[in-house]
Amino acid sequence: MTTRDFTANVISASKVVPDGNFKDSKASGVWDINEALDLIKGGNWPNVANINPAAFVDGVFQTHLYTGSSGSKTITNNIDFSNKGGLLWIKNREATQSHYLFDTERGAGKGLRTNGSFAEYDYGSSSGFNHQFTSTGFSFNTSDGAVNNGDDFVSWAFRKQPKFFDIVTYTGTGSAQAIAHNLGSVPGMIITKATGIAYNWGVFHRSRGNTKCLTLDDTGAEQTGSEFWNNTDPTSTHFTVKNANQTGDSGQAYVAYLFAHNDDDGGFGEPGDQDIIKCGSVTADGSGNFTESLGFEPQFILFKAANQAEGWEIFDGMRNLTAVRFYNTGIEADSSAAEGTGSKNLQINADGFASTGGVSANIIYTYMAIRRGGMQTPTTASSVFGLQDYTSGGDGPVTGIVTDFSIIRDRDADAANYAATRLLGNSYLTPMLPNAEVSSNGAIHDRMDGAWNTSFAGYMIWGWQRARGYFDVVPYTGTGSDRTVNHNLGVAPEMIWAKRRNNNGDWVVYHAGVGNDKGSKLNETDAFGSEDYWNSTDPTSSVFTLGGGVNDNNVPYVAYLFATAAGVSKVGTFTQSGATNVSCSFTGDTPALIILKRTDSTGNWYILDSVRGIVAGNDPHTYINESNPEISNVDLVDPYSGGFATTSSLTNGDYIFYAIAAVS
Repeated sequence: MTTRDFTANVISASKVVPDGNFKDSKASGVWDINEALDLIKGGNWPNVANINPAAFVDGVFQTHLYTGSSGSKTITNNIDFSNKGGLLWIKNREATQSHYLFDTERGAGKGLRTNGSFAEYDYGSSSGFNHQFTSTGFSFNTSDGAVNNGDDFVSWAFRKQPKFFDIVTYTGTGSAQAIAHNLGSVPGMIITKATGIAYNWGVFHRSRGNTKCLTLDDTGAEQTGSEFWNNTDPTSTHFTVKNANQTGDSGQAYVAYLFAHNDDDGGFGEPGDQDIIKCGSVTADGSGNFTESLGFEPQFILFKAANQAEGWEIFDGMRNLTAVRFYNTGIEADSSAAEGTGSKNLQINADGFASTGGVSANIIYTYMAIRRGGMQTPTTASSVFGLQDYTSGGDGPVTGIVTDFSIIRDRDADAANYAATRLLGNSYLTPMLPNAEVSSNGAIHDRMDGAWNTSFAGYMIWGWQRARGYFDVVPYTGTGSDRTVNHNLGVAPEMIWAKRRNNNGDWVVYHAGVGNDKGSKLNETDAFGSEDYWNSTDPTSSVFTLGGGVNDNNVPYVAYLFATAAGVSKVGTFTQSGATNVSCSFTGDTPALIILKRTDSTGNWYILDSVRGIVAGNDPHTYINESNPEISNVDLVDPYSGGFATTSSLTNGDYIFYAIAAVS
């Protein structure tokens, strides 16, 4: 019995790890009390304290954006480099400057550059520069190419983990040799580099076979020969090199970065049966288009033409990998050029990615793709929800989380509210109006701690981060006929907001408490009435179903999916009769957010929050469906242990609600 492997003494045949709120979850199977007590004593019974972060992609890979400074710089990305080991890849986004690759096998400060065949350089010995790996990320102690004062940087962190990533160092012999590794599976891609001499980088890719070699520091097409991999496929324990400069020249020291390929055998996430990395290839059609299914939504893609000379391009979900467009923020691994020089247009969907331009017709492209984070159900609201009364102006409202969706609202003026979505790139929607989306560079989520890069002094901001069992965003294209749409919420959504993006169209709402044959509009006061929006079909843990109204043929839409996550969020109903205590099963303080809507008659969409005040007296609030200034002379709700209490100021009737627990 190993920690976090809940198969010991279990009678059921199939392995099932805990789901939902780990602190309160069960170990599936049939156990007697003595078996359970033994596991508890050994720390192997599921609870929030003993969940392995490596079970989820967030614990083994992170894209982190930061701005350089003139002094020391510490980056916390929650990747345990110092204990587990890994690779750190850094690029200055604004300047013509090398890529910097550091890894724990060669030692902190020893950098390699993919934009050339350069030998390793020991940055740790240069004047005043000191790079360190930590248990939560990495640090530098002075200005250098990885921390230039004021410049924007992107870093990609890969932690060593079986079935995801491994690092091996070895010395070439000039003849065939098998190199042992600890990837725990057959590598999907291997990147090699001689560290002490200016030789080219070598790349093995499973889709191209053991006779082919790509060059990471060059745009050239793949080469063919036995000198690279000795015409031998890698195994789950070894890979083979021969005598090429890229892989095994006699007496030369090499480093190899090994990336796994999960094929329904990854074993990550909830419930422990999910893939997080794929290495494959696609062939563009005569128009340069393709659609690739991965079985997951990617957050990182390394992309290269195999049989034609084209650059290596890097896409990630923090900068440029969206569901609608690639807006000139490409980075080429083989070039020192600043961000914005890439030519490929990729867009992602809930199941993979596709081309939207810049891809050559009839050419084979290789890729390495990593799954989007948020695979685990959150246990605290602070990790996935943020809000702020934004008074200072500056570069944009801060939520304190990586924000995937936000709503902002002027507190004092008669003005519209605005909704920005990371997956929709540089555009925003207006929840109080049926209007089409509006392009705006101010709406780009190019940051780690909030949304927008435009001053909104005097505004409230509410921000959501996508996570299993809590919140998801799904852009989709209508078909004009009944259909299902894939999502990654991991549970059946209990509330859905769906909106047409390219033209006027109401914000259509589904709520489980009202039923699948009814709907209302977020931008109106309408009661929930009989509608065919959802084809009278309940959503499931993997799809939601559309009928008419939000599914016009070839029309772009976006859907926001909400669910109850124990102790974090609650989607529910109640009947108001003078005053009502509404339980959300939260612990401690008053909820951070409450949204209310009457369903059996017309009524506004109330939005209240703890920043403006949910107190025993008057509660400042606004309506999602109106532009009116904040209302501050009405007592709508009062604090109530585990939820909230309505007052007689709220009209009697049937209501739906959505609440989020207190945030720190």
